[in-house]
Amino acid sequence: MKYDTSILIPARNEMFTARTVQDIIEKKQGKTEIIIGLDGQWADPGVEDHPDVRIIYVSQPLGQRAMTNKLARLSKAKYLMKVDAHCSFDEGFDVKLMADIQDDWTVVPIMKNLHAFDWVCPDGHRRYQGPSGPCNECGKETTRDILWRAKPSPNSTSYRFDKTLKFQYFGEYKAKQEGDLVESMSLQGSCFMLTRDKYWQLNICDERAGSWGHQGTEVALKTWLSGGRVIVNKKTWYAHMFRTQGGDFGFPWPAHESEIEEVRQHIRNTFLADNWPLAKHKLNWLVDKFSPVPDWHDAKEKIPPANKGIIFYTDNQLMLKIAHKVQRQLRQISKEKNIPIVSASLKPMDKMGKNIVVKGERGYLTMFKQILAALEASDTEIVFFCEHDNLYHPSHFDFTPTDKNTFYYDWNWWKVREDGFAVHWDADQVSGLCCYRDTAIDYYKKRIETFDPDNFDRKFEPMSGEKSESWWAEYPSIDIRHSHNLTYNKWTLDHFRKRETAVNFQESSIDKIPGWENALDWIKEIS
Repeated sequence: MKYDTSILIPARNEMFTARTVQDIIEKKQGKTEIIIGLDGQWADPGVEDHPDVRIIYVSQPLGQRAMTNKLARLSKAKYLMKVDAHCSFDEGFDVKLMADIQDDWTVVPIMKNLHAFDWVCPDGHRRYQGPSGPCNECGKETTRDILWRAKPSPNSTSYRFDKTLKFQYFGEYKAKQEGDLVESMSLQGSCFMLTRDKYWQLNICDERAGSWGHQGTEVALKTWLSGGRVIVNKKTWYAHMFRTQGGDFGFPWPAHESEIEEVRQHIRNTFLADNWPLAKHKLNWLVDKFSPVPDWHDAKEKIPPANKGIIFYTDNQLMLKIAHKVQRQLRQISKEKNIPIVSASLKPMDKMGKNIVVKGERGYLTMFKQILAALEASDTEIVFFCEHDNLYHPSHFDFTPTDKNTFYYDWNWWKVREDGFAVHWDADQVSGLCCYRDTAIDYYKKRIETFDPDNFDRKFEPMSGEKSESWWAEYPSIDIRHSHNLTYNKWTLDHFRKRETAVNFQESSIDKIPGWENALDWIKEIS
C-alpha cells in the first residue's frame, strides 16, 4: 500500500508502546502506517504481522533524535508524524490533520493529558499514576489498573519558549487564538506532523543537538524561521502522558543534567545568535510576531498586574536576619511588578501588605488556616504562595497559569544551608505554587475540614502529581534551610527514604547558582 502518513514512534524502555500502537490502529482512518523504533531495549509492541506496522530494533541505543531519523528514512509517505510512545488519540486524527495541513506547516492537535492508569490495592484504594509502591492508605500491595483516557482539561493549544529557549506554556496568547487552525510560537515536542520533504530539508531532528530534549523548540524554530508556520489544529486532539515523578515512572531516555545542558547549549548557540543557515527570519522577528511574550517583553505588557497577587504566611518565629531579608525582597518585587501582598501571621505585621492575624499555635493545621485566611482576604484572580524562609527571584512571578483547575509548581529552586552548600531535585513544593485563587480556596477548605493530626501524611502540596503541572522560572528561588523548618533537610541521597524520588538530584554552592552569584557572604551572615 502507498501510505499518505508515516507515524514514527521512537521508544526506549517503554511500558506503554503496545497500548499506544493499539490506540493508533483503532483511531486512524486514512492510509497511515506506524513505524516503531525500539532503541537499545526490546519492548513488546503488541502487534504481530499487522500490515500497517513495521518494527525496528537496535541493540545499541541511538538516542531519540537519531532513532526518529532512522525511522523517517524508511518512509515513502508524504507526511511524517513523530509521536511519543505514551499517547492516545482522537477518532480519525490522521485524516483531520491531513485535511488542512499545508506543505510549509508543522501541525499538532490539541494536547490533552493522558490518564493512563491508577495503582489499586485489594481494598480498592486508588492512587493516581506514578511510581510503583504500596498503598499510601493501608500499605498493601498495589497493581496497575489501565484506564487510558484523555482528561477533559487542560486543552493546550499555545506554547512558547523563554529567553533560554526552554519550553513554556503561553496562556496569554491562547486567549487571543480564534478559529480551528491557530498559530503557536513553539511546540511541546511529543507530537508533530509535517511533510517528509520539509523534515529532511530543515534537518528537523538534528543529531548534533544530542539524544533528547528541547525538540519542540527546535522543530518550531526551524519551521517559523524558514518561512513556514506552526499550526495547532483544534478539530482533533491527542493525549500525552507526562512522567515527571521519577523512579520507575521517569523519562524513558537517560536525562542526565549534563547531557541535557549540552542539548540546550547547542540549541541556544544555533538560534539565539541567529546562526541557523536556513533561516529567512531572525529570532527577533518571531518574538515580535507573538508580542508581548513573557521573559522577552516588558513585564507590564504581560498581564494586568491586579490579576496577580502574593499570599505570604509566617509563624513569626523565624530568625530576624532571615525574616527581614525575605520580606525586603518580597516588598521590592511587589513594588516593581505591582503585585499586591496579603500576609497571614500569628502576630501583627505592619509592612507586609494587607495583614491577617490568625490565632493559634505553630503547626500544620495552623499553617493551612493561615493560607486559607490569606487566600480569602486577597482579591486577585491568580496567587503565588510565598513562604517566610524563601528568597524569590523576580522571574518567578512572570509565570501565568493557563488552566483554572490546575496547580502549578516552579521547579527552579535550590535548598541552601548556612555554609552556602545547595541541593536540588525535581519536585513540587508549596513555596513554588501558583494557581487561581478560587481553586486554592476550595482545596484548603476541604483540607482543613478533613485534617487528622494523628494520621497526617506530611503531604503539603495540593494535588501534586494528580492535577498539577510544573514550570521553570528563568532564575531559581532559594529555600533557606535553618533549625526551624517544618520539612526535613535532605543533603545527600542517603537522606531520602526512597532514592527514586530524588529525580535529577544535584549539588552546588549558592555562588554558582544563576542569579545568586554574589550571595555566599550574606547567606552566611543571615543563617
